[in-house]
This record gives sequence, structure tokens and C-alpha cells, in this order.
Amino acid sequence: HGSTFGGNPLAMAAGIATLQALRQPGVYTGLESLAASLEEGLKRAAQKRGVPVQVNRAGSMLTLFFTSSRVMDYDSARAADTRRFAGYFHAMLEAGIYLPCSQFEALFLSLAHTDEEVATTVRASEQALARLP
Repeated sequence: HGSTFGGNPLAMAAGIATLQALRQPGVYTGLESLAASLEEGLKRAAQKRGVPVQVNRAGSMLTLFFTSSRVMDYDSARAADTRRFAGYFHAMLEAGIYLPCSQFEALFLSLAHTDEEVATTVRASEQALARLP
């Protein structure tokens, strides 16, 4: 088996540490709760600002689409407003929130994220949404 980091001791140690952290009780429940909180917060912020969005989430991965239609495949994702997403991305970046630069990529929460960071992200999202045309 060949890979870039397959035999790298640092990559192997990081992988083992990650697996050990994921074995701890409540980890997945906590991560699910945090991701659900972010999803709901983003939806509330958009609703408050009157911006139609869809938030697709699977576990701790999510993506915000600027559309009022359900996004369930590539065609429906392509129909979303990518220019609006670009404006949102840059406004979030200015607020110190680093999102994936494409609406076709997922945002990932990790065990390092906290409730406070989710709350900060939701507040920044509401402000970013207010700046959109």
C-alpha cells in the first residue's frame, strides 16, 4: 500500500491520537449536538434576515446553499446562488470565520470546536447575511 503519509511517524501518531479521542464516551453525541446547534443557528440567522437558505448536514459536516429549494443532488446544488455565497464567504472571512470557499464543499466541525465558537459563527453569519444584496 502506497500513500504520501502512510509510513510517516508523525501522521501515524496523529491518527492513533485521533482514534483514541473518538473512543471517549459521549464524543459523537457531543459533536452531533454541536453541529445541530450550528445548523439551527445558521437557519435562524438567515430567517431573521429574510435570506432564503438551505442547510444540508450529515453529522458534523454541513453546507449552506443560497436557495429556497431543497438541495438533494448536483443539479439542485448548482441552481443555488453561488454569487451570493461568494459574498457571504468574504463577509465571514472578514469576521474571522474561515469557511470553505465553495458552496460545493462542506464545512467540518471537530472536537476542537466549542459552543462559544458556534455562537460566534452564528452571530457573524447574521451580520454577513445583512450585508448581502
